[in-house]
Amino acid sequence: MESKIGFVGLGQMGKWMALNLFKAGHDMTVFDIDPGAIQFLTDQGAESSRSPADMARQVETVFLSLPNTDIVEEVIFGDTGLSKGADAGLQVVDLSTISYMRSLDFTRRLGQQEIHFADAPVSGMEARAREGTLTIMFGGEKEVFARLKPLLDILGSEVIHMGAAGSGQLMKLVNQILFNICAAGIAEVLPMAVKLGLDPQKVHRVVTSGTGRSFAADFFIPLTLDDCFDQGYPLQSAYKDMISAAEISAEQKIPLPLTQATATTFQMALAGGYGKESKGALIKVFEDILKVKFRKKEL
Repeated sequence: MESKIGFVGLGQMGKWMALNLFKAGHDMTVFDIDPGAIQFLTDQGAESSRSPADMARQVETVFLSLPNTDIVEEVIFGDTGLSKGADAGLQVVDLSTISYMRSLDFTRRLGQQEIHFADAPVSGMEARAREGTLTIMFGGEKEVFARLKPLLDILGSEVIHMGAAGSGQLMKLVNQILFNICAAGIAEVLPMAVKLGLDPQKVHRVVTSGTGRSFAADFFIPLTLDDCFDQGYPLQSAYKDMISAAEISAEQKIPLPLTQATATTFQMALAGGYGKESKGALIKVFEDILKVKFRKKEL
């Protein structure tokens, strides 16, 4: 059945998710601060909105795909935010990766207006957003999940109701922490291997076929060998996951020593000027210390 959908945030991931919903036959209204991003969807036949508040007056469900928590808060609660134009019953689905603690607060505040808020962060890079094969972790009411599941199935091949509000962000954070720990471990250990005389390409063959294998190793080691650090999420953006983990650790008094050590590696990389590069650039922290390079020999 055709739904009236709004989509805010048409960046690297959002534009494909919005396009897939539109191609599935739904009435689509879009908004972004970048006119070029809006045009990408309106050229396909979607409508545009003057503001999130204006959008909220026209649609039944709004999806958000935004860079960080502060921007999500502004889009929802700002002077021209969704909450200023929404009637009771609007469904707001946040596909962004944001703070778990503040996501709970957004749920509470919107609930006072009888607006349904669900956190549904996604896992998978741009190619999977384009293909509609993302993994989606949904946090929110069972009834809302049941209504939204047909739409979410357009965006992802694995759509999981994790539990109550906040559960989606919490699950995404768990996944990201594990990924970041693996990336930091690779960054720390591989320069040591080179320093002590091992061949980087042979190290790659063993690590990606042996018990040290991980998704981080499979993804980042080949790129590192090719001196490529522009594939994947920038470090300065990914650092928000480490902040969220620190907030939970402090608030809930949960010790996370490996996570804390990983955060330190991130901080060293950011201080070293590598913030615009991918998580693979974490290795440069230890390459700089040991004065080695984990690259193909011909480079």
